[in-house]
Amino acid sequence: MTRLDECYERGLLRRVGASNEKALLSLVQAREWVTEAGYDCEAGALRSAIMAAYMGYFHAARALLFRDGVREKSHYCIGVYLESYSESGLLEDEWILQFDHMRGLRQNDQYSLDARPMVQEVRQAIVDAEKFIGRMEQLVKTQRFPP
Repeated sequence: MTRLDECYERGLLRRVGASNEKALLSLVQAREWVTEAGYDCEAGALRSAIMAAYMGYFHAARALLFRDGVREKSHYCIGVYLESYSESGLLEDEWILQFDHMRGLRQNDQYSLDARPMVQEVRQAIVDAEKFIGRMEQLVKTQRFPP
């Protein structure tokens, strides 16, 4: 059984009706989160900025799931779902690595007592989030591959 199969088996991913409308709204929300991350960074609220940048990643990846008719109950399984696109040659590995890196930063910030992001790390996360959103938008608009 693959990790993707396990995500479905455990109910962490499930099939729902596909929705291009929700996909596009999720992309809008992703961009709004990244804009907020920029404001947070400039105000010196670095932890909030990291969380907001991650939410940009989350909503951009979620757009792909909405488009494909998949509902997530696990941030980890979103990354697993993205891997299925990579395995099919539709998505470059770098995007999965970026998503997993940001998911790790978010988790560390949320659960660690000593997480302190650096300004440059936050700025790079924001730049990378914008690129990630653009790549997910390309997939949403051009590729259809329900794994």
